[in-house]
Amino acid sequence: MARSPIHALFLAKESIFSRIVERAVLSSKQKSLRINLDKKIYGTFSEIGAGQEVSRHFFRVGGASNTIAKAMSAYDKEFSDAIYGAEEHHRYVCRPRLDKMLDHEWQLITDRLHEERQQNSTFFSFANTVATIDYKKRFDGHGWVGIQFQSSPQKTHNRVILHIRPLETEAQFQQESIGILGVNLIYASFFYYKNVDDFLESLMDNLSSDKMEIDTIEMTGPDFEHVDNRLLSLKLVKNGFTSAVIFSPDGVNVHPSEVLYKKNILAIRGSFRPVTKVNLDMIVNGYNEFIKDPKVDKENLQVLFEITLNNLLMEGGVDEQDFLDRADILCSLGQTVMISNYRKYYKLTEYLSKFTDKRMGFIMGIDHLMEVFNEKYYRNLNGGMLEAFGILFTRDIKIYLYPLKDRNTGELVNSSNIDIHPRVRPLYDYLMFNKRVVDLQNIDQSVLGIFSKEVLRMIRCGEAGWEDMVPTYVDIIIKKNKLFGYEPNKEKEES
Repeated sequence: MARSPIHALFLAKESIFSRIVERAVLSSKQKSLRINLDKKIYGTFSEIGAGQEVSRHFFRVGGASNTIAKAMSAYDKEFSDAIYGAEEHHRYVCRPRLDKMLDHEWQLITDRLHEERQQNSTFFSFANTVATIDYKKRFDGHGWVGIQFQSSPQKTHNRVILHIRPLETEAQFQQESIGILGVNLIYASFFYYKNVDDFLESLMDNLSSDKMEIDTIEMTGPDFEHVDNRLLSLKLVKNGFTSAVIFSPDGVNVHPSEVLYKKNILAIRGSFRPVTKVNLDMIVNGYNEFIKDPKVDKENLQVLFEITLNNLLMEGGVDEQDFLDRADILCSLGQTVMISNYRKYYKLTEYLSKFTDKRMGFIMGIDHLMEVFNEKYYRNLNGGMLEAFGILFTRDIKIYLYPLKDRNTGELVNSSNIDIHPRVRPLYDYLMFNKRVVDLQNIDQSVLGIFSKEVLRMIRCGEAGWEDMVPTYVDIIIKKNKLFGYEPNKEKEES
């Protein structure tokens, strides 16, 4: 139906208005100057490793005496230890060092400035400890960046912590990007703290994903009491700031190296919407098979439940509550959850290999293995499937295959009778010959007919019987917290 002139005018005005209210992206110079000209904002800079890359922005634009109480670099390790204390294993680019820097400098500014200044100023303590790429290009840069700040005078402080990876190949360019990011963080803390989406988005102002990666974020304090840090982790992946994030069973976003470094890794990918008895059977049998391997150290093993961003987008957009429902259940079962943008297993392998060179395992169903051997997923690679498999299987990887029961014949489909296309069959046979694909044996055939989609439908429609399809206590968690659209009155109405 044709739009009326009045309707067209309304849409035009609405479009203009939306552009006006859209968040303006200021340059680092504009942000630094605005902060310097705000007489309430006052604080300290403490930067280790990459130089005074953040504070110099504020010195350059003028008016820094309004903002900077102190700027320092405890660059020498012994001098740094004398100020902040020694670190375990003598690591200086780490979260504990950043926390000590923020705490120490915050204490100094609040102790040394008189009460009148405290009544009229919003204090901040900015700190970073960053290692840039070395001159021989052997080690990539990474670092921790944080700020402790007040949103109003004498109010309890907030804290924001980031872990970053500068991606440029020259230390000078990495330093410049670190300076920009630091300015963005300070500006966001004072001008976007009421809107977490704007806060997060603004961290990459005047940067790009090929220059900087933010793979960990944590917000705490009175102004962030409503913030769920698991959602922040999800948004890092969703916004393209990083390709993967991990959070621990207690729901805390952790840096991947904290849980993956030099470990045997066993990963299972799924929707877990909700987690079912099939998922539990897969992980139990996969784990039992994995630890039989002589190359696997049972005491140094990390299990990951991985959900891909593609899976979260299956219904058109990321449903944040749906994501939290899945996370709540997995965390309550004591699992570590990974959210990634790696739809293809070879990319996931490449990522995990940055943290460990030890044997890894993927627990897969038949459908996932068939996807691995689907040529359409590798058309963007010059070497096609062979290039991807070169990455996937030059690492120390094994696939633990969970069978599928054919609905028509009742036959179990496993590695011996899976329908692999003849064109790629020789590659599959090569992997089988080298024992890279292992069939899981001690499976519970009574659960093979359970599918997450069907369980989810039953929960939402109020149908009885789904409780028997999920692990013990999961049904209680779903009902108690009303997850996945569960409504306690629906079942009564149906009956």
